[in-house]
Amino acid sequence: MHLTQIATWVLCIAVFVLILWRPRQIPESVWAVAGAVLLVVFRLLAPGQAWAAVRAGTSVYLFLAGMMLLAELARQHGVFDWLAAVAMEHSKGSQVRLFILVYSIGIVVTALLSNDATAVLLTPAVLAVVRRTKTSPLPYLFACAFVANTASFVLPISNPANLVVFDGHLPSLGQWLHLFFLPAVVAILATFAVLFWHSRRDLHPPMQNGTPPAALSPMGRRAALGVVLAAGALLVTSAMGGPIGPATFAAGLLAMLFVAGRQMRVMFNALRAISWGVLPLVAGLFVLVEALKNAGALAFSVHGLETAAHSSPVVGLSAVALSFGVMANAINNLPMGLIGAGAVSAAHSSLAMHAAVLLGINLGPNLSVTGSLATILWLIAVRREKIEITGWHFLRVGLVVMPPALLLAVLALGWAAR
Repeated sequence: MHLTQIATWVLCIAVFVLILWRPRQIPESVWAVAGAVLLVVFRLLAPGQAWAAVRAGTSVYLFLAGMMLLAELARQHGVFDWLAAVAMEHSKGSQVRLFILVYSIGIVVTALLSNDATAVLLTPAVLAVVRRTKTSPLPYLFACAFVANTASFVLPISNPANLVVFDGHLPSLGQWLHLFFLPAVVAILATFAVLFWHSRRDLHPPMQNGTPPAALSPMGRRAALGVVLAAGALLVTSAMGGPIGPATFAAGLLAMLFVAGRQMRVMFNALRAISWGVLPLVAGLFVLVEALKNAGALAFSVHGLETAAHSSPVVGLSAVALSFGVMANAINNLPMGLIGAGAVSAAHSSLAMHAAVLLGINLGPNLSVTGSLATILWLIAVRREKIEITGWHFLRVGLVVMPPALLLAVLALGWAAR
């Protein structure tokens, strides 16, 4: 390995650590952009390559902006609070029933609004409801965290990482469901079973219900309808093979106009509340990964895919999914998704192998809190509510939850891809 390659790896790994650690609470986007700039300044990456990497993420930026806008409209007008209250109302004093309902709502929110919405917006709403019951909130918090990743490949729009892994060219909705519907169902059921078993003692005692009846304001109903219409439009776009990124951004804007009507304040509040720092963070990650590709990460990944392709289907797909899943926890799933997309293209891998990479990128992050941006944001949201969940605690649960869900999903993928 040349000195330039070593320097690139050291700089990129340092940036990834700073993004995950966030010393002095400096935003993740600052470290990502600073790392990208330093790569160019130290001539570890040509300016033209860096700019090309930033431009390659245009579809992802549009997707993220649109999804954040839809999720924020739903949050500001009480849709997530209403969903949590509905779950409590229908639980009828049973923690088991409440756990099932929270998990089910998490599936729907993730499928339609992406995993970040479940991790960041649904979690606080669920916590506020559970706290009134005087029971342990941990089973419900973990349900939100794990279902956010597990259900993130139910639909093409369920995770921005899906767009990354397929390099902005997602399969049509029909192809997607043919490949991923059965693996998603298997993974969702396996994750639920393990989480339920892990939480069985906490879910045994009866609970108090101090939650007011579920009610949604007129603006809340407009917001919910706007989200549903936007999701429907995106599914139609996907079915027709249209560009998901621009379509999501357009759907978010139209939903905002539909909800706000003539109230400029509603539009201003929604736009102001969005975490726009996510966009430069992702742009910086695109540049960092481009440098890592040049430094040998791409060649290493291509070699791994080619080796797996010469193994038996089950062994090959399992090895790829598990490798990408574990590595996603080391440097986060978005960077690994970018590396995986480049490796699949360079190795001319089969669609099944490509799908195995996506399973690893989506399900692998259930191992640790560093696996996906959604889980990191979930942990920040939980700690903001004065609940301390350590990385070690999450890892202990993840070691039980992630492997069976991933391996069973891979077996289902092998059957679906025959």
